[in-house]
Amino acid sequence: MSDTLLEAARNYLDYTWADEAADRKLTGILERGMAYLDRIAGEFLYYEKEGQPRKLLFDFARYDLAGASQDFAADFSTELNTLNAEYEVKRHEKEHPDFL
Repeated sequence: MSDTLLEAARNYLDYTWADEAADRKLTGILERGMAYLDRIAGEFLYYEKEGQPRKLLFDFARYDLAGASQDFAADFSTELNTLNAEYEVKRHEKEHPDFL
């Protein structure tokens, strides 16, 4: 995980202090979140720039840190379904460029 992504997550979550243990915990949460979102999308996503995957990742971390990770899928079901559909369409377009 890049230091840039970790720093952006820290900023999003209002971590205004330096804490090595908190950074290790947050890194683990972000890695689990990336694996989860990549599975939803069906491919590896890019989290280094602003966009829906990054926003969902940071919200995943927010829920996990609050002890509410079990609620994330239900609360973000629309966004997760949209993410899945968007990447499914992209894969379909790559596999069948002459479809339309």
